[in-house]
Amino acid sequence: MCGAGALRLGNPALTSRVLAMLQIKRSHSNPMTVVKAGGAGGADVWSLEDHWPELVTGLADQITEGVCALQQHVDNLLANGRINKLEHRMLSIPAERIKLAGVSAQQINRFHGGRIRQSHEKVDMSVLVEGVLQERKKELAILGIALRRKLKPVEVLIDPTVAHTFVNAVLDWGMPFGSRVDVRMDLNAWPQHARLQIRVSNDGVPPSSVTSSDNLSWMLIRQIALGAGGIEISREMTDEGVNFTALFNRTVQAIDGISAVDLSDDHSSMFKSLSGTYVLTISPSLQIRADVRDALREIGIVSDSVVDFEQARDAIKGRMPNLIVVDAEIKNDAFESFRRDLLREVFEFPFVEISPDDSSFDMSGFGEFSMAKVGRGNVREALGTAVMFELAKMM
Repeated sequence: MCGAGALRLGNPALTSRVLAMLQIKRSHSNPMTVVKAGGAGGADVWSLEDHWPELVTGLADQITEGVCALQQHVDNLLANGRINKLEHRMLSIPAERIKLAGVSAQQINRFHGGRIRQSHEKVDMSVLVEGVLQERKKELAILGIALRRKLKPVEVLIDPTVAHTFVNAVLDWGMPFGSRVDVRMDLNAWPQHARLQIRVSNDGVPPSSVTSSDNLSWMLIRQIALGAGGIEISREMTDEGVNFTALFNRTVQAIDGISAVDLSDDHSSMFKSLSGTYVLTISPSLQIRADVRDALREIGIVSDSVVDFEQARDAIKGRMPNLIVVDAEIKNDAFESFRRDLLREVFEFPFVEISPDDSSFDMSGFGEFSMAKVGRGNVREALGTAVMFELAKMM
């Protein structure tokens, strides 16, 4: 919506004459007005440092009002058949970006000045995040951004409007860095706080040189986290894009993902939980492939095996596995490249490593690149438990 004081686009010459008349009227109405910038005799001392909030407010208001008027004019051109839909969109995108800058500046100033009234409520962040994504679905499609999400219900004590603004700001900050956006909402392992993760990948195409990680959207994110309280934020910049994480300390609902899979000795319950699970094993060793197949068969999991990562890529094209077992002997640069490619297709993916240490058995942590390890001599005894644990974390 345009503000009441927005300048309407019309006859430029007429607009200039009106402004000139107003300026003449102002000078005639008070011809002796003098502003003193300091000095003796009790003159007011003016400092920009004391007035920067007014400067930001005035600049932001002028930007949003001017762009709103511009957008109305562009909309009228489309309605009257003066431009086509493609031309309308080409003009609207930069206008929207300028408006975003103005709105962000307004919000930063309001949060900083404590002018945002907050009413903390129980908010299901998965519902809120999905709502934001639906609102921006058309925009993301127009910009050619591929979106994936994995949202688990988790409640947070937060002002709904503030949370909505926060999620939008995170998207606004991340989208310039790539064309693939992954959004995840779940519960952090420890501390048990609601966790919002957004990963933006550029698929090898670097962002524009004018893209800044410390832009207005990032300032707004930081100011909201500071003003709302109970939000811890972190980010990581890589050659492949950006990763953002927010932890909400005021989490009121926890979900125990491990309980989704029964880890008891009751084989019937395990078979029921793991029904339909498919695992791919990658190892040049025939013995390892056979041992893994037998261990997985005992817990009712269907599996296939390949000898290298090229074969694994071909296998995945036919059927995406739920988990991959990989031989530690081939965990080299080719494996890292394979895993990066796989993580471009799915937000997270579980691996279990077969270690050369016969007796080793280590569960993974909850980091994206953490991996469980089972020794070669311990496959039949421990692989089933490790696989079920990794699958439980994904539920």
